[in-house]
Amino acid sequence: MKINGSQLLVECLLEQGVDTIFGYPGGAVLNIYDALYKNKDRIHHILTSHEQGAAHAADGYARATGKVGVCMATSGPGATNLVTGIATAYMDSIPMVAITGNVGLSFIGKDSFQEIDITGITMPITKHNFFVRDVKDLHEVVRKAFLIAQSGRPGPVLIDIPKNVTAAMVEYEKEEPLKVERITKYLEEPAFSNAAELINNSKKPFIFAGGGVIASGAYNELKELAKRINAPVSLSLMGLGAFPGDDPLFTGLIGMHGSVTSNRAARECDCLIALGVRFSDRVYGDIKRFCPNAKVVHFDVDPAEIGKNLPVDAAVIGDLKPALDNVLPLVKPREADEWNKHILEMKVKYPYDLSKPTPGELKPRQLINLVDELTKGEAIITTEVGQHQLWAAQFYTYKYPRTYISSGGLGTMGYGTGAAIGASIGNPNRRVVHIAGDGSFRMNMNELATMRAYNVPVIVVVVNNKTLGMVHQWQTIFYGKRYSETDLTKREPDFNKLADAFGMKNFKATTEAEFKDAMSKALALNEPVLINAFVDMEERVLPMIPGGCSVDDIIVE
Repeated sequence: MKINGSQLLVECLLEQGVDTIFGYPGGAVLNIYDALYKNKDRIHHILTSHEQGAAHAADGYARATGKVGVCMATSGPGATNLVTGIATAYMDSIPMVAITGNVGLSFIGKDSFQEIDITGITMPITKHNFFVRDVKDLHEVVRKAFLIAQSGRPGPVLIDIPKNVTAAMVEYEKEEPLKVERITKYLEEPAFSNAAELINNSKKPFIFAGGGVIASGAYNELKELAKRINAPVSLSLMGLGAFPGDDPLFTGLIGMHGSVTSNRAARECDCLIALGVRFSDRVYGDIKRFCPNAKVVHFDVDPAEIGKNLPVDAAVIGDLKPALDNVLPLVKPREADEWNKHILEMKVKYPYDLSKPTPGELKPRQLINLVDELTKGEAIITTEVGQHQLWAAQFYTYKYPRTYISSGGLGTMGYGTGAAIGASIGNPNRRVVHIAGDGSFRMNMNELATMRAYNVPVIVVVVNNKTLGMVHQWQTIFYGKRYSETDLTKREPDFNKLADAFGMKNFKATTEAEFKDAMSKALALNEPVLINAFVDMEERVLPMIPGGCSVDDIIVE
């Protein structure tokens, strides 16, 4: 069958099981959009308000479903508008394929209108990228791109296609997708027995798990290991949901805004078992004081992460699920003892929030607790970046993987609204609640138009403190309360009127009772809703370990 490059692209995407593309049209991709129009009964396109929103939506779709997210943009500014979203996915190891158009081959290198070297720009923030010079290579490129995005440590891949390539004719024959193999080439003895020996010799084991558990689907293996050795479990921001938040062994987040219990446990343990984590500076702080008494056993799919930031005593390199499958039979059961009792005592003594709110007052803890209660812990939570992001991480009970969707490594303000759209479209039977700070929300609030246009039933909760909260917090603690450019009081739009302009139902809440009423009403509706929830600008994310410090320096109130 002979078809043009645009139809070939659509057929290859369908081969890969793609059901949704998030994008924005333009001159260089007109042929592709014509093919999408002709195939709209086979593949769904979501027109976002901005290309960055398309990239974040594809990212949110991927995080919430485990499938590859797909976004598309035209050449020049369309392509460059994807860059922040691609970098966000790269930093958090999210499988995504970004497709960009470019000017025709005869115009390349001539500073043509809307010409940009997007493969050169994105080289440091993609696993791989392709510039397609011949339509005969397009089918192989698309198939390879999806394989690369999903293999090993996942990540984004970019395909740049000149306009004449999308018009050229080519023979097409359908093929099955290339099989994604788990990375197991490094999985062999003595790595298994070395890891098991250190775990078996431990009297105070402590597990630190991250996004690699979710990427690998190793939730059951993590739970089995924790239960077998009665080890307390902490999670990174990207790992939330990998271990049930209501399990007695769970100690909460670890690191800068982690629980006192998690950070003290890392300090006091004699064996730190790290599963699918990269030891971010936000976790270890002062690396010499992070886990000074522990043997470190690091499981990771990426050899480059082993010993990169923290020296290790044993390493198991490979996909986490088969890695744990090989080590678990060698691990001996361990009964709960004084170590476990000590951990439980710390959990009681050091909760996340030591403040005592006035009855009826709307504080971040009450707000998130109400979202948890009213959704029965069954929602997918997306966030922007800032204080609200950490409150959502601390106070919601994540019982399942892929239910906390947030930008961790890059910390991208403006990420969440697009991500919420992608997460909801990928999970039509799950309710998505988007927790947004007013500062971050303003960056991409134009995506409310997308939400409304497609009736995506996301509940947007704007945690409105009229300031850039996290920066304000740092200015309070470290900069003598010199609030340089963080007060938004005179710059804030009326978010309720904004929602009216987009035709969205909306509510305002200044008390706990008002928020509970608004959230209950929003959950009863099958449409997008905005809740403008006001909290005091002096609210803090605590505990807090200042950058480069340790649990000895933790600020708790």
